[in-house]
Amino acid sequence: MSRSNKVAEAIKKEVSLIIHDELKDPRLGFVTITDVELTQDLREAKIFFSVLGKEEEHKKTKLALDSALGFIRRLIGQRIRLRFVPEITFKEDRSSEYGARIEELLNQIKVMENINEPRPSINGGRVELRKEGRGEPKKGSRLHKKK
Repeated sequence: MSRSNKVAEAIKKEVSLIIHDELKDPRLGFVTITDVELTQDLREAKIFFSVLGKEEEHKKTKLALDSALGFIRRLIGQRIRLRFVPEITFKEDRSSEYGARIEELLNQIKVMENINEPRPSINGGRVELRKEGRGEPKKGSRLHKKK
């Protein structure tokens, strides 16, 4: 694990603790720090966060984090020993919403496939699966056209 990865993990942990324990802004929603991207020279950090709630809560949380940026940066400088405290920018991470949307679409496809499956029919007391619209008969069958 490289130094920048270790520092990024330390920043992620500290920012999570700061947001949870230190910030008392009522605009903050239920925030989760998902990732931190740090440049190789450790001068700039992009902190990705996700918020549970509606679009309005996303906007309020982004404003609250942006207004607390200096406070968060100062606390990171006190808690993590670095020559330079990185410049921080907060970016919203919507990958969980994107994943939920993909899962919803896959479930819709699965439901549609279940509708199109062959339905059982009762024929003389025994249950058979009817295969409607499956194309031409097999080559060995007597219904197969010989050319």
